[in-house]
Parts: sequence; C-alpha cells; structure tokens
Amino acid sequence: MTNNTRRRVLKSLPALALAGYLPNGLAAGKEQPNILFILADDLGHADLGVYGQTDFRTPNLDKLAGQGIRFTQAYANSAVCSATRFALITGRYQYRLRGGLEEPIAGASDTIGLPRTHPTLPSLLKQQGYGTALIGKWHLGYLPTFGPLKSGYDSFFGNYGGAIDYFTHKPGVGPQVKEDLYEGEVPVHQIGYYTDLLGARAVDFVQKQQAGKPFLLSLHYTAPHWPWEGPGDETISRDIDNIFHYDGGDLATYGRMVESLDASIGRVLKALEDKGLAENTIVIFTSDNGGERFSKTWPLTGQKTELLEGGIRVPAIVRWPGRIAAGQVSEQVAISMDWLPTLLAAAGGAPDPAYPTDGTNLLPLLLGQAKQQERTLLWRYKANAQRAIRAGNWKYLKIGGNEFLFDVVKDQHERANLAQRHPEVFAKLKGQWEQWNKEMLPITADVRTHGVSGKVQADRYGVPPAGSVAD
Repeated sequence: MTNNTRRRVLKSLPALALAGYLPNGLAAGKEQPNILFILADDLGHADLGVYGQTDFRTPNLDKLAGQGIRFTQAYANSAVCSATRFALITGRYQYRLRGGLEEPIAGASDTIGLPRTHPTLPSLLKQQGYGTALIGKWHLGYLPTFGPLKSGYDSFFGNYGGAIDYFTHKPGVGPQVKEDLYEGEVPVHQIGYYTDLLGARAVDFVQKQQAGKPFLLSLHYTAPHWPWEGPGDETISRDIDNIFHYDGGDLATYGRMVESLDASIGRVLKALEDKGLAENTIVIFTSDNGGERFSKTWPLTGQKTELLEGGIRVPAIVRWPGRIAAGQVSEQVAISMDWLPTLLAAAGGAPDPAYPTDGTNLLPLLLGQAKQQERTLLWRYKANAQRAIRAGNWKYLKIGGNEFLFDVVKDQHERANLAQRHPEVFAKLKGQWEQWNKEMLPITADVRTHGVSGKVQADRYGVPPAGSVAD
C-alpha cells in the first residue's frame, strides 16, 4: 500500500466507523466492556445539577458526568415512554413497528408489543457472549405474548407496564388491582420503595458478576414518573384514589424522588467499584422522554407528550474509564436509537443487516476518533397532530395545526418563528418530513395517544384534539 493510499484509508476510518461500517470498537488485547444502561422515566432535561437544577442535589450523577462525557443536545425518540423504548431496544425508528405507534402501550394485547423475532440490543449482545438482565420497567407488551425473556434478556425483575405505585407496586388503586411486579414471568410480592428495590437488585446483580464474562445490565427506573411519592411518603400511597395523582405532588416531593433516584444509582456505581468492574464498564444514563409536570426543562419549553424541545430533549451521560476522556461536554446531536449501534460496536458486534439501524454509531466520537457531525432526526406524535424534524440547527415543528421554523441552537426557547423569513428552509424541511413519513407505518384511528389537557394542567388550557386521551 502506498503512503498516500494508506493516509486516505486511515483518514476515512473515523467517518466509516461513525456511519456504522466498522463495528469493532475493541482495542487490541482489550476485554469486551460490561454495559450498565440506566434509564430514568420522565426526567426533565435540566433535572440534574450539571444540567442546571438548583432546587435539589444529584451528586452521584453529577460526578458521573464529570468522569465522562455529557451531551447537551441528546434526544428521546418519542415524547412518551413505550415508543422510545421500542427505538432504544431495536435501534430503529419506533414507527416501523405497530407497537411503537402506541403513545403509550396500555393494556394487554396479543398484537401490540415487541415481536420476539425482532433483533434487540440484548439479543445481539448475547450473540457476542454477553449475559443480559433487565431490572425495572419493560413497557413493550404484556404476557403471555411479549416480555423481556422473549426478547433477549436472560433475567428480569420489575414491572411489565408503564407505571406502578412506589409502595403498593400496583398499576392502579384498589384491592381488585393486582401488583405489577415480576421475577421473570412469575408474579412476586416485595415490600419497599420501588426505586430502592430496583437499586438493591442491581447491586446484587453486580456483586454476582465475574471479570472476563461481559454483561449488559439494563436498569430502567420508573422514577420520577407519577404518582408523586418520595421514599418517606407511604401514607400518601395509601390515600391516593387515582394512579395519575392529579391532585398531588409539588416541587419538594419531586425533588425527593429525583434525589432518591440519584442515591440508588450511586449505590450501584459503588458496587461496580467495589467489585473491581468500574474500569471496564460503559455506564450510560439518560431518560425515556422529556420532563413531566414538576420537571425543570429551562431554557426549553414543552413537556412530555409534546415535540417541543422540553418534551424530547433529555440528559445523556456516558462514562468508560480509560477509553472516554473525563470532563467532556458535547454538543453532538444524539437520539435513543443511537445507543444500539454504539454499544454493539463497543462489544465487537454489529446490527442485524436484515433490520438495519436508523441510529448512528457514536463510538468514534466518544473515543475522540471522530468530530461532531450534523444530524437529521424526525418525530411524529398523534396528539395535537404533531410532527417535527431537526436538521442541523433548524427545526420544523407542527403542533395543533400551527407550523413553525426555529433555530434551536440560537433560540432554545422556541419563540422566534422563522418560517416567513426563511421560506426555502421551511419548505425543504417540511418536504423531508413528508417523504420520511411515507416510509413509516401510518398512524391509524386505533392507535392510542396520550396528551395533556387543561382539565388536569392549567397551563395547557387549549382545547384537546378529538380522540386524544388527556394525561
């Protein structure tokens, strides 16, 4: 090989890897990394100290951010939970699967869920020799047809549905409601605050691991999702009459919920250190969608169920000691479905070619081998007939029949509508969205959606669209 040819090949390596063509992220002589993927539920973009929260403290997650890389422009694939989880576990737009259209999945069904034949992050990592476990929230379909043990996880402890009371572990209120707490596919009963139970189970899992046998631990908390109950609020749990808890909650309670989440994560991270596994474990922390009614999202606007930045922009932190330089802050645009190709590359694997990923392998960026790249990301949401596309710094948004064009880097608050000032950009992005939409499954009348109305939240005083489900 000539020197010029060699230089051209070497120059192309980071770009090829970022595009997903070089899956092997392992350095010569290095063991496959363990993976701890931590997912919060409804955590706002600014709900951690390192992202701007000042009303309460999150020391463990703030420390984690300082030990690796913190993304300032990370997104969820959806503004609601189960839809994002489809994208996360498959590495593809959730709109390619019928279950991924639901906003969110609610109630048992033989057809609405993650098909067991679809490759997933855990199933693909198992092919690379990984042990896999999910502790916490599944929300990708119900038994007997769907479940984590049918989609690549070796073990499971947690809830199948979207939300449970932190103390009763029920998805509703009343003696007739059964607990949604399972060991594998068997119902179990345990006493304790759910955030603490999940953290304790994760610590136990870590303590049983051995060096040289890589693992994926998906630790998917329900916190700080409603009902609004901190670790000392068991009396509140006994008094609520609706799992949505419309008449409860406040900023102080929400703060205690997030602090409890942070403390639980801290115990799991300490277990990794005590076991001697921290150095070769990739830790990722993020959220399934933007914040809810008590979240801090400043300077963003909007919340869960909305394609405004506050509904889809999420915190994202990655630590891998010795491989990812500490103390980094990245403006790289990223999204939930990127984690599958990224983690497979780190493990020496690749997505299934029969199910090509829509995500991007971010590993070269994380390792400092590639520069930040421009992205184009797209969303749909049935409630309020929402659509959005982000291309570079531009964002086209349609919500409630109104259309906007924003520069979301200069105008994070999404206030200056530039559609008339830049009609060519507006038309181009709108056309791109229309073309992409034709490639996705259609949103039909039977698709469930979930929106916030003025009946339950005063600052959402607009009239909800016909057929939408309020909160």
